[in-house]
Amino acid sequence: MIVLVHLVLLALVSWAAAAAAAAAPTPGRVQTSLNEGWKFARFTNNPDSLSYNTLKPWILPLANPFIVTGTKYPSPSGSAPGANVQQVQSSFNDNTWQEVDLPHDWAIAGPFGAPGISGGMGRLPTNGIGWYRKTLVATADDVSGTKSIFLDVDGAMSYAAVWLNGNLVGGWPWGYASWRLDLTRHLRAGNNTLAIRLESAVENSRWYPGAGIYRNLWLVKVDKTHVGQWGTQITTPQVSASSATVNLAVQVENLGNATREVEVTTRIYPVNNGTTAEAVATVKAATISVPAGEKRSVNGSVAVANPRLWGPPPSQTPNLYLAVTTLTSGGTVLDTYTTRFGIRSITYSPSQGLLINSQRVYVQGTCNHHDQGAIGAAYNHRATQRQLEILRDMGTNALRTSHNPPAPELLELADEMGFIVLDEAFDCWSVGKTTNDYHLLYPEWHEADLRAFVRRDRNHASVIAWSIGNEVANQEAALPAREATELQNIVHAEDPTRQVTSAMNAAAPEHALPAAVDIIGLNYQGEYGNYAAFRQKFPNKMIWGSETASCISSRGTYYFPVHSGNNNRWNTAGSSDANARYISAYEMANPGWGNSPDAVFLAQERFQPWVAGEFVWTGFDYIGEPTPWGGNGGSRSSYFGIVDLAGFPKDRFYIYQARWRPDKPMVHLLPHWTWPERVGQVTPIHVFSGADEVEVWINGASQGRKKKPGNGIYRFRWDEVKYAAGEVVAVGYKGGKEWGRDVKKTAGTAAALAVTVDRAVIDGDGKDLAYVRVEVVDDKGIIAPRANNTVTFSVAGPGKLVATDNGDPTDMTAFPSSSRKAFSGLALAIVKTEKGAKGQFTVTARADGLKQGQVVITAA
Repeated sequence: MIVLVHLVLLALVSWAAAAAAAAAPTPGRVQTSLNEGWKFARFTNNPDSLSYNTLKPWILPLANPFIVTGTKYPSPSGSAPGANVQQVQSSFNDNTWQEVDLPHDWAIAGPFGAPGISGGMGRLPTNGIGWYRKTLVATADDVSGTKSIFLDVDGAMSYAAVWLNGNLVGGWPWGYASWRLDLTRHLRAGNNTLAIRLESAVENSRWYPGAGIYRNLWLVKVDKTHVGQWGTQITTPQVSASSATVNLAVQVENLGNATREVEVTTRIYPVNNGTTAEAVATVKAATISVPAGEKRSVNGSVAVANPRLWGPPPSQTPNLYLAVTTLTSGGTVLDTYTTRFGIRSITYSPSQGLLINSQRVYVQGTCNHHDQGAIGAAYNHRATQRQLEILRDMGTNALRTSHNPPAPELLELADEMGFIVLDEAFDCWSVGKTTNDYHLLYPEWHEADLRAFVRRDRNHASVIAWSIGNEVANQEAALPAREATELQNIVHAEDPTRQVTSAMNAAAPEHALPAAVDIIGLNYQGEYGNYAAFRQKFPNKMIWGSETASCISSRGTYYFPVHSGNNNRWNTAGSSDANARYISAYEMANPGWGNSPDAVFLAQERFQPWVAGEFVWTGFDYIGEPTPWGGNGGSRSSYFGIVDLAGFPKDRFYIYQARWRPDKPMVHLLPHWTWPERVGQVTPIHVFSGADEVEVWINGASQGRKKKPGNGIYRFRWDEVKYAAGEVVAVGYKGGKEWGRDVKKTAGTAAALAVTVDRAVIDGDGKDLAYVRVEVVDDKGIIAPRANNTVTFSVAGPGKLVATDNGDPTDMTAFPSSSRKAFSGLALAIVKTEKGAKGQFTVTARADGLKQGQVVITAA
């Protein structure tokens, strides 16, 4: 058993600017958003004769601060390319360019069917050259020589290059990386022209990657002597209920022209609901001498009495702390750097699975791509929060960031909400999966990308393990094992407190790859019985299902006859409609390599308690990879999600809820009960529940009371019942008492639109979102489950329609469209406010022949 006890921290300057104000002043460092007021143009042909290859000699040296074991790149001589390109010139007229705010995904508006873009990438126009331009205003103090001015980029897709006032400053090729550029040398008082070029190829991904500057941009102004980028790291060698030893390392960077004597002091504050109380501990001040142009680290230690530990709900609480580090010289404050963190211990147990704070936490996880449905890859905080809220309601306690580093803010939310995270770096290494994916960058960039990734994320309480790769090629060969060893060594050097895995779908126990990693992560192999073989070969390693299920379905669609087992291929009789490209929502179909939830649950039960849990593929449907219809004329988005692309739960949601929230009284009945063409025909009824027994009635006649089929089974079946219009009632019992019920009624003709909203009050900042749900109902308010009426949305008042959706993976209507067909009786509108709005606005949904519905939303 390997016990790793540590304190994790989050270098969260954006959030902490407000939170730290309650604890300490923040002189010396100013971080501001650069998201607003950009001009943008996309070109399908190269407008500037530049490319990453021509720019690479000037960009590669930006990797040097993250290269420890590899060879660093020399700075080239001569003039950098691009100075004469018109897009970087202050005199260039960009009046005809589009006005955009960041984060921005240039492809999400569509249309679908973009030339050369596969179904795997979502059929949206991600390819091309994108230029962004913005005017920065600098003060005389900014250019006085006492400050450093940095551009911090959370993510830009991809091959980014940046010019300031016609000078190439640098860039970064990997679209999922976060990175920093020093603008100081080329900044001048007054107006400055910042220009950013992106280059996105076809076939650069297996899923929809998005396009553009799709994550946040920041301008950081700080004294020449300051805490470096991601420059704090905290560990705790000892944690108990009475005390935690906090060890803090602070890296101080001096970009000035003279040696600087610096005093480093850190105070620790508890965080309560986003605010801080009095300091609970102070790290003893230390003085260091930092030569010009160099970095020095200072280490300190302090005990926190009676620490409030961070852990996942419901059995634990995600308590957080804030470390405020202050640099002073000669009594003058140079920098104040805030770091949010949590105190907790991790045990990776071969016999018990994952333990947090000595409590076993069964991993109830989902894998998730980074797009946010109809708004695409452009990061939005509310969209991410909503996804996590839906997953939490299902019982999810863990997230796998498949297959790339997430937006930093996702980890902030995970810290706050108490999710545990398997933080994943790469989908491939030196051998690629698509023509233009990461394998082209791997030889020159893997060390820098991986070290930057770990340094950025290692201080999050939520991150409990690292994944260095997903289903890499040739898992049986020697090369992947050598690469895994190198990558794992890099991670251990940057973070010795957590273990490392690689998600393996083809490696066998006797291969070198599983021997090379700390944790055995199995993709789909576990449900085929391979847990036991890996445990026998690696008795001292923790094992989990790093990817499971891959069940596929279309919300609200059902086909007959229903398969007699609980697990079957999507193309067996009654499982799908290939012409319509829909798969039955009885939730038993798989694409061949995967399994139904039922099969995975049985495998997990069989090998309890030493299997740590699972990460299901996937929590949400996502754009691209529309297996099994990804070819020409195929669909736009996946079928794998437990929740559809619009955020509407599929029936599968409730079988996971039955397993993952065993104390929640819940009974879920399927299918719907509106089948006029099936009168007198066998129409099986299934019930998902954690009850001991379930009884079903059709129009008051009992169809029998059934006991739970077995441990790990949450599906109750009535396979011989015949359809008759009316009412179906399912009642679950636990301990002999009614525990929950569900009712399905036959719907009449569609008559009206019932409109609700997830939040009636939203921020008037022009970024916060409200999700408006439309149900097509009959005159009694019963959802018409097969309705596909075209719904048109309008907004009156200080609001805007952002996008619409319905969860139908075959719908090729562009997401910004105000009209959208209902799918299985549901449609969605996403709205926001005008920037700075106050007061109310109304969202109205209309459909021909139906009574309209509306909802009023307040901008606060």
